[in-house]
Amino acid sequence: MEMLLFCVWALLALNPGPGATEEIFEVSIWPDQALVKLGQSLMINCSTTCPDPGPGGIETYLKKTQVDKGPQWKEFLLEDVTENSVLQCFFSCAGIQKDTSLDITVYQPPEQVILELQPAWVAMDEAFTVKCHVPSVAPLENLTLTLLQGNQELHRKDFMNLAVASQRAEITINVKAQREDDRCNFSCCAELDLSSHGGGLFHSSSAIKVLRIFEFSESPQIWVSSLLEIGMAEAVSCELARVFPAREVMFHMFLGDQELSLFVSWKGDTAWANATVRAMETGDQELSCLVSLGPMEQKTREPVHVYNKPRLEESDCPGYQTWVKGTEQLLACVPKGNPTPTLVCTWNGVIFNFEVPRKATQNHTGTYCCTASNQLGSVSKDIAVIVRGLDEGISSAIFVIIIVALGVGVITIALYLNYRPCKIERRKLPYRQKEKNKEEESQFAVQQAEKCNAHNC
Repeated sequence: MEMLLFCVWALLALNPGPGATEEIFEVSIWPDQALVKLGQSLMINCSTTCPDPGPGGIETYLKKTQVDKGPQWKEFLLEDVTENSVLQCFFSCAGIQKDTSLDITVYQPPEQVILELQPAWVAMDEAFTVKCHVPSVAPLENLTLTLLQGNQELHRKDFMNLAVASQRAEITINVKAQREDDRCNFSCCAELDLSSHGGGLFHSSSAIKVLRIFEFSESPQIWVSSLLEIGMAEAVSCELARVFPAREVMFHMFLGDQELSLFVSWKGDTAWANATVRAMETGDQELSCLVSLGPMEQKTREPVHVYNKPRLEESDCPGYQTWVKGTEQLLACVPKGNPTPTLVCTWNGVIFNFEVPRKATQNHTGTYCCTASNQLGSVSKDIAVIVRGLDEGISSAIFVIIIVALGVGVITIALYLNYRPCKIERRKLPYRQKEKNKEEESQFAVQQAEKCNAHNC
């Protein structure tokens, strides 16, 4: 009897009543971890173990669409997921409701990593800034940024303590420029590790930026003579010391508006440019040198004066001059050159003041030696002066007039004689023609008479 009661109790324990079944039902959701890329869709399955469930579904503010269902499950499509959220899956069984939640994490890979070097050209021993930022990435707490100089790590930063709502991450450091940093490559690496959310590792890098270091602490110097001779080639140079890198210095030299052709050289931390200048205009001019390196440039100016050697040209200083006796005369000689040359004339070894007019006498006849001088040199010329009397001048003029008159008379007589025979010949021509006609008529009459006699006329 006791054995029978024990069996009945065991059967009742193994087969609980309907109320006990509903009390132990479960609600579950798939997937158990939801990781979705920004703007993508997500499929959700909400199910229960209740054999005859009542109302069920999901609660979310995201856009949802039920795409399928079964006796104990429902499937939904979440579209355009753009932010993190918590979704509730619920079912009721025999008047009892149970639910479970799902955390939805939205991620956005670091597709764009931007590196900035400020400035790109840095003066030696000055500070420059290396900045890296990712315009859009999520979740930020899973991001790590690393700054690299070549293959060497400069700085690493994670964002575990930053607000998730912020989707901008950046890292900034200041570095003192050293000469060995010139032409170094800088880059930034971004890593998004989603392993804690059931995802993978996303990696992206910035474009490489090249840092330029320079030293440009002194002004260029021009080496040129302050005096240039017109038309003559003159060597000039422009030099810049304590410059780095010297091989990249750019030179431009000008004489006024004329740019010169340069030959550039460098050695150590000094660079220079050589040129040949040929000035074609006299007067004050300016030689300038423009030097540039990266963002820096300086211009140096040097005044020059273009000179011309003294000249005694025939047009302004005739070698033969005639003075009329008794008249006021000056020795005609004007030198040319820049600066204006000084002129000294001597006569018989004595300095002759050519600027003072004087009455010409026979004693002034002779050879004068004039010398023009300026800073570039001197030139000399002999001037022969002949003094003639006034009567000599008149006699000469009368003689010339007589010669001209005789020449005109001879030409007139020759033309007359050449013309007169032609006129006489023309007058004789009609008379000779008449005589010839009469002779021809007589011959014709004789011939006619002979013919008549032959026929007995």
